[in-house]
Amino acid sequence: MKKIEAIVKPFKLDDVREALADVGVSGMTVTEVKGFGRQKGHTEMYRGAEYNVDFLPKVKLEIVVPSDQAERAIEAIMSTAQTGKIGDGKIFVYDVERVIRIRTGEENEDAV
Repeated sequence: MKKIEAIVKPFKLDDVREALADVGVSGMTVTEVKGFGRQKGHTEMYRGAEYNVDFLPKVKLEIVVPSDQAERAIEAIMSTAQTGKIGDGKIFVYDVERVIRIRTGEENEDAV
């Protein structure tokens, strides 16, 4: 099994969720996060004063899928989250050793 973490722009969340559902992803965890990379921050105006926004709002998606489904999920995220502009985000892929559903005790693919 693979755990896929994707950091994307907030306005892309619904499109990514729909694309993942289309490839068979049945659940995910979504967290509102802030951060920066090459995009750095940007300058905004508030009541006539200029200030720096160092951490930009993003959304982090976490999904666990069978290994044979991982590539389709990654492609679905990339094709929908990509705008071609700086700050589109990142995708991280990890191996998952074990998953347990607390309620039933089911394990691994049955627990996902």
